[in-house]
Amino acid sequence: MPTSFQQLVYAATRTIPRGRVATYKLLADHIGCRSCRAVGQALKRNPDAPRVPCHRVIASDGTLGGFQGRCAGAALRRKTYLLAAEGVRFSHGRLADPRRLFRFA
Repeated sequence: MPTSFQQLVYAATRTIPRGRVATYKLLADHIGCRSCRAVGQALKRNPDAPRVPCHRVIASDGTLGGFQGRCAGAALRRKTYLLAAEGVRFSHGRLADPRRLFRFA
């Protein structure tokens, strides 16, 4: 059973539209959390993917960040594939189109 903090992270993550991405920092700021890492740890434990689209959360520098608790390999290839299927592209390892960045209201 997810903690109340995890539920808060998952609810906010569900609001990121298809074809857009948010950063761990933007997500943390949106929910009033000072720790991007705590957000990442909650997403790592996401029991409800893809309903909670954790693949839509990237690092603040525009790189992919992590996925499924991994920072390389098959997990990152899967994240890249999922985002590409939604029209989100990366060039030289960074988000190619900054207009794809979702800023919470």
